[in-house]
Amino acid sequence: MNPFGKSQMRKKSVKPAPIIAAGLTILLTIHVYLSFIGGSSSSGSSFPQTFASRAGAECDLFTGEWVRNPEGPYYTNETCDAIQEHQNCMKFGRPDTDYLKWRWKPDACELPLFQPDLFLQMVKGKSLAFIGDSVARNHMQSLICLLSKVARPVESADALHTKILYQYKEHDFNITIFWTPFLVKTGIIDPSKGRPFDLYLDEFDDTWSNQISRFDYVIISAGPWFFRPSYIHFNRSLHGCVYCPEPNSNITHLAPGFAYRHAFRTAFRAINAAPGYEGVTFVRTYAPPHFEGGAWDNGGDCVRKTPFARNETTLAEGASEFHTIQLEELEIARRAGTVNGGKFVLFDTTMPMWLRPDGHPSKYGHLPGANVVLRNDCVHWCLPGPIDAWNDFLQELLRREIQHS
Repeated sequence: MNPFGKSQMRKKSVKPAPIIAAGLTILLTIHVYLSFIGGSSSSGSSFPQTFASRAGAECDLFTGEWVRNPEGPYYTNETCDAIQEHQNCMKFGRPDTDYLKWRWKPDACELPLFQPDLFLQMVKGKSLAFIGDSVARNHMQSLICLLSKVARPVESADALHTKILYQYKEHDFNITIFWTPFLVKTGIIDPSKGRPFDLYLDEFDDTWSNQISRFDYVIISAGPWFFRPSYIHFNRSLHGCVYCPEPNSNITHLAPGFAYRHAFRTAFRAINAAPGYEGVTFVRTYAPPHFEGGAWDNGGDCVRKTPFARNETTLAEGASEFHTIQLEELEIARRAGTVNGGKFVLFDTTMPMWLRPDGHPSKYGHLPGANVVLRNDCVHWCLPGPIDAWNDFLQELLRREIQHS
């Protein structure tokens, strides 16, 4: 089973000779970005401290709201070939386009839009890993699409496509995605077998845990699969079951949050114990689905066409629980500390994405009448779409790490 099944650069009216133009573009990009982050020019003049409070603390990127952005989108399904069918809302005829015209605005600062040339300069000589499920892949594909204006990678994969490598050779940068929807050691992951999954919640998933030491940056995330029926094991003994198919048996019935907490605890232990890992681990928090009028398998859909304002909604109970679990386990992992000096950083997408019920494919991720698992997909995100903001976040988080290193 294979689990994987235009950029934000501004147009220029004048084009100098290619070499001079490239140099000017790089200098201009850095100059503009420094004006956002409070840097200084070579002449010593100061730029506004938009990313820092007067006391020098950095702005909270994740508390804010969505504001109009008439310039979007920055790529389409015709300019990027990394978009999978079930996220290709343009291809399958989504009639509205307003969902493409928003950007995230933190309360206390500005968040610069993703700039592919600048990003590739920041990550030159580095490696980035995405660890997680299909929403992690969704994020990665958004990044590849945003970079596609200036660079395209060479792709290779292992036999089962559980690990895919994207090499930007001319920029000495690579991206790897490890498909591990439960983050921990798991039995055969094949939903077509119609049986619960076996989760070994105290054991590392060595498909990724044995390989992360070579990465400079890791983005780890998980979520939707924890709502599937699963047998829970500790010490190789059956401990209980989530959404047990045997409701009248003596097996202990456990909530999804139980499995979610222990999966992240074990994944963070794996990172802390990874020999030689000195990288930065970004913990990307749960991105809530938006099914209304029923569950995912019972007619639920996401038909809203605009974002929520903050005062219009409250985070759903299940999403709030998962988010809280991640924050608590992240703090435990930070206190435990890594063996080799690695670092954990919060990448908090939960509330920003809760405000975007308009950003999912719904029925526009497949042809009408197609035989699909998600008739209305309110889990993944259209590409292009609001998930592109995750790479605005990533660019600024990386800038902060580089600045503090």
